[in-house]
Amino acid sequence: MFTTLISAAQLQNLQANGTPLLVLDCTFDLMNPPAGHAQYAEQHIAGAQHADLDQHLATHDPALRVNGGRHPLPQRESFAAWLKIIGMNHNTQVVVYDRNGMNYCGRLWWMLKWCGHEAVAVLDGGLQAWVAVGGALASGEEAARAPGNFVLREPLVKLVNTATVSAHLNNGKQTLIDARGAPRYRGEVEPLDPVAGHIPGALNRPFNTNLNAEGFFKSADELRAEFVALLGDTQPETVVHHCGSGVSAVPNVLAMEVAGLGRTALYAGSWSEWCNTPGLPCEKS
Repeated sequence: MFTTLISAAQLQNLQANGTPLLVLDCTFDLMNPPAGHAQYAEQHIAGAQHADLDQHLATHDPALRVNGGRHPLPQRESFAAWLKIIGMNHNTQVVVYDRNGMNYCGRLWWMLKWCGHEAVAVLDGGLQAWVAVGGALASGEEAARAPGNFVLREPLVKLVNTATVSAHLNNGKQTLIDARGAPRYRGEVEPLDPVAGHIPGALNRPFNTNLNAEGFFKSADELRAEFVALLGDTQPETVVHHCGSGVSAVPNVLAMEVAGLGRTALYAGSWSEWCNTPGLPCEKS
């Protein structure tokens, strides 16, 4: 079972061995949402289906969402119904990837854990790594799979809401890590949300700092050293990750787990929900 990262060579082995497998391409373009599916249709791992951030991994229906912000999570029941439609079973090894620095596929990795499915891994290096090893590629749309038998189980990850973050803001029981770029964190620029800045007390670790120059996750030892340096004397189990809308925070969640620091919490509403909630403090630095 692969539960964090999987290499392109390991994925090839799973395919060759006939392992029950579901590969999902999460390619997306935040500034041009339809472009994600267009890129998938142009080239993807053979057999992979597309999982769209706006259509499948978020909802804008107030009756179906579990949090606010720009990319609200759908209710687990709604998401599980989609998983069944695309052919997911309880014994399926899921592999998720994108061509965006493993940003958007992290969302799906986390959501599957949230629905109780442990056997899901991020393809380290994304589509680029698959191409580099000569992995099989396809274009267009894939044929629909037979419906699966997936049903919800207890969450394997911790989801934190705005009320909880606010309640623990100054009591030392949580350590916030903001995954946005440093200029946005400091409040120097804000291209997406109505207020610039960050949640008071939050530390900053841009999600792309988890990758090396070749576009792969850094080693477990490197990641551990960097997070320990960031946290100082703070215990890793107090960490709550967030970003702008709960998507790019997940690479930090994954990186801490790869580093052996445990599976830490996610504040999915993130800055986009926080800064739109009346009465909550915002900070610039």
